[in-house]
Amino acid sequence: MSAPSPGYSITLRVACPTDPSATARLSSAIAEAGAMVTALDVAESRHDAILVDVGCNASGQEHVEQIRATIEALDGFTVDKVSDRTFLLHIGGKIEVTPKVSLKHRDDLSRAYTPGVARVCTAIAEKPEDARRLTIKRNTVAVVTDGSAVLGLGNIGPEAALPVMEGKAALFKRFADVDAWPVCLATQDTDEIVQIVKAISPVYGGVNLEDISAPRCFEIEKRLRDELDIPIFHDDQHGTAIVTLAALVNALKVVGKKIGDVRIVVSGVGAAGTAIIKLLLAEGATDVIGCDRHGAVTEAKPGSGEMREWLVAHTNLERRTGTLAEVLVDADVFIGVSAPDLLTGDDIARMADDAIVFAMANPVPEVDPVAAAEHAAVVATGRSDFANQINNVLAFPGFFRGLLDGGTSDITDDMLSAAARAIAACVGEHELNASFIVPSVFDPEVAPAVAEAVADVAKAEIAKGKTTEVGRS
Repeated sequence: MSAPSPGYSITLRVACPTDPSATARLSSAIAEAGAMVTALDVAESRHDAILVDVGCNASGQEHVEQIRATIEALDGFTVDKVSDRTFLLHIGGKIEVTPKVSLKHRDDLSRAYTPGVARVCTAIAEKPEDARRLTIKRNTVAVVTDGSAVLGLGNIGPEAALPVMEGKAALFKRFADVDAWPVCLATQDTDEIVQIVKAISPVYGGVNLEDISAPRCFEIEKRLRDELDIPIFHDDQHGTAIVTLAALVNALKVVGKKIGDVRIVVSGVGAAGTAIIKLLLAEGATDVIGCDRHGAVTEAKPGSGEMREWLVAHTNLERRTGTLAEVLVDADVFIGVSAPDLLTGDDIARMADDAIVFAMANPVPEVDPVAAAEHAAVVATGRSDFANQINNVLAFPGFFRGLLDGGTSDITDDMLSAAARAIAACVGEHELNASFIVPSVFDPEVAPAVAEAVADVAKAEIAKGKTTEVGRS
């Protein structure tokens, strides 16, 4: 059973006996069931019973039922209701629109809406680039998905993807003051997605593509970048690559190795894995082996697509063959963006000395982090309940803030690298150790540092004519 998590936070209303030790027995029973008590309040008291609301973290729905059964096995205890606090948080959605201007009287209305707004419309019609100065376009991002590759859930459709996109929008606002909005499309046709995003693009300063399955995501991103004059960012690719590089920069410092000298094995060569490999190679990595479900990638079969052909041409140059566990022998770095429970602690033991393990499959990593830590020098996951959480929220809010502030329509490897190094630098030399290679997602310095680094690169590249500037006033 996995560890209790706030993602399965519940509140149980329990009818208990009135004796002084009742709540202690209740807490002990929950702990014996393997849950973590987070709060306990007496909601109501009667002469024959007390009603207690007890909050706890569980590990899943089966665990919730086990907790209930353990409590009800106590003499005189009855569980009246179980509330899932995660579902309660999502009721009615997680974001809203709030006006930035006062609308208290007729004068306000005349300026914000008719008749005054007509003058602003005319000004933009005469000079379209002024939309960035006079509308929300300068600070707004569309979070676009077709629901085809949501988290580890797969192709669950646009409605089921909406809670994730809402969360993404909330994170944009919380960490970088970027106004983002979910756009969940009821189509998985590449041409239609490109056409729709182009049609709605006048409203937005940028587009964050999210949870679109490979290989379609590559074509969609490329076509939109070619056909639009605003930045297009596929977070599953480039956000993941940024935070992975940031973590690796610091992990290599901990173990005293250099990126050009280490052998890196990447499990998962879809959108995230390919983007990670590309960025690592751009940063100087020379020995990278990509693995799919069959093992090391050694060839591109006819019709396998441009990305697969690129992988074969640029990775595994010695053409090693074998399963993931076999090619991992003597490797310095393992990066997993694939599937749960692919490796054991024994597999990690066969890696090189002072190995680095990034097992980022969520919610269950490629290898048990505890087992990996028995052999590897540095271990990181995508989970919040282990040290070294490699989380995209370290990257995408500040990255888009920098794109918007830098006024660029393009995204380059130099921007990605600058963002990664800005994140890595938020861990001071006096803080850096095997259990702290990336900053907290709540570190207030991260998003501004990333934004500044990206904006600086964007402005420098615009000045040199390397990238295109969007219309600005």
